[in-house]
Order: sequence, then structure tokens, then C-alpha cells
Amino acid sequence: MFTPAQMALTPDGKKLHLSHGPIDIILQSFGLSNEVQKSYEQVIKFFPKILPDLVAEIGDLRRPYSKGWQPEGLVSRRMKEACYPYQGKFLTPMAAVAGAVADQVLEISLINRKLDKIYVNNGGDISFHLERGHLLTAGIVGDISRSKINGKCVFNFENPARGIATSGWKGRSFSMGIADAVTVLASNAAAADVAATLIANAVFADHPAIKQEPAINQDIDSDLGERLITVKVGKLDGNTIENALDSGQTVAEQMELAGHITAAVLVLQDSFRVVGSPPIGLKSS
Repeated sequence: MFTPAQMALTPDGKKLHLSHGPIDIILQSFGLSNEVQKSYEQVIKFFPKILPDLVAEIGDLRRPYSKGWQPEGLVSRRMKEACYPYQGKFLTPMAAVAGAVADQVLEISLINRKLDKIYVNNGGDISFHLERGHLLTAGIVGDISRSKINGKCVFNFENPARGIATSGWKGRSFSMGIADAVTVLASNAAAADVAATLIANAVFADHPAIKQEPAINQDIDSDLGERLITVKVGKLDGNTIENALDSGQTVAEQMELAGHITAAVLVLQDSFRVVGSPPIGLKSS
């Protein structure tokens, strides 16, 4: 049995807060009031179905990605599509779950609606829609433990990115790397989510200040099983930081060259790398 989904307007009456198990979303639509209201009604009707559908396929979602897997749920299908470009790498569809949920909620909110812009923020993984002449600004936090915005991305209609995702060892999901944060811009949030996970995993170097342990030690149900995840990163020397960022940057550049992402920002202990062509407004200091 599932506890009921929680769905309500925020105190300012402008945003919709959706919560169900691990899913926690803030959504805001912009446009004529009746269109915004109908957009929210569509989401409220659909949202309670997401978690039960995911749980029904959780066994397959936690297994390594397989091209032959045929998912049934709308969100699960998005997860498979996001993983497809990375066949041959270790990856489970769970790498795309937060972004895929955001993308699906965005799609539902837009059905038959005329809106200027919408964003769906699912715990930091963001899917958004923009009409011509409208902008969306998103902050980049290099270290979530500090809650400091290190830079910002200003998106317009012409920018191809419609999804943002962040991964790192300090985040809510496990990471096999040591990046404090890897923020990726891509065509949708699910694609950004998978790419951020893989790039963050690649930011790694050997150092005695780094502590790792099997994922199942932290969560018996983890899709990573016995694979090592990072649980602590002490103070690193400059060479170690640069080598780790070099490894992650190489992976990010390959993804950008292949057209899988539009840009990425990699952060490790106050050092930054920027890959691709982020929109004007992104600063690394």
C-alpha cells in the first residue's frame, strides 16, 4: 500500500507542490490564469499514478540496462530512452528516474495548454518549457553543503537545452566518483540525469583521503549492489583534483561531441571545469 500523494499550492498560490514517497516536485506554470489552473489540474489528476507504476517495474529498473527490456510505464519508457546512448557501460535505468519523472510531469502539464513557460523541479533535476521571448534562470550550486550559488544559467527559447540535472557524491543519490557536483544541460531532464551520473562517476583519482564502500552497505536495495560508492572525501591536493576533473571532463566532452548534452559544469573542492557552450550568465566563480 502507498501513502496518498500530497498535492497542494504553495503559500504564495503560484506554484504546485507534489510529493509522493521519494518524489518531491515544485512546478510553476506561467501564462493566463485559466490556462495555469487547467495545467495544474491536469498534473494533479496524473501525479498519483507515477510512483505505483515505477514500483510495479522496480525489479527491471534496478537491473543493468538492457536493450531488449520493454518497459510498460510512461516514465519507465523515458528512462530506457535516456539510457540507450550508453549501451555497453554499467548503467541502470534508475540513473534517469528523477529527470524522467520531471519530463513526464512537464508533458502532462502542457497537454492542450497555451503557456509562456513551465518548470518542473524534481529535487534539483529540472525539466522546462519556454515559448519565444521568455527566459528561465537556474542557479548552479557547486557544493550543496554550503547552499551557495556559484553561477547561473539564463535560458531563452533559442537555447536547445530543456533539461538540467546534477549528480555528485554529496547528493541524494550514490556516486562512484568524488565530484562535489556535476551539472549537465541537455535536451531533456532524463538525458541530463543519466549524463550527470556518468560524468560524476568518472571524476575520480586515488587518494588516501577518499573513502568508498559497497553501495549495499548504505542501502540494501541499491541498484549499484557491491559496487563501491564514495562516502567521504577529505582535503585533496591540487594534482589529485586536476587529475580527477580531467577524467570527468574527457567523458563530458565525448558526450557533448556526440550531441548527448549541450554543456556541463564539473566541481571538485572549489575547482571548476566547463564543457560545451552554456547559455550566457554561467560563471564559475
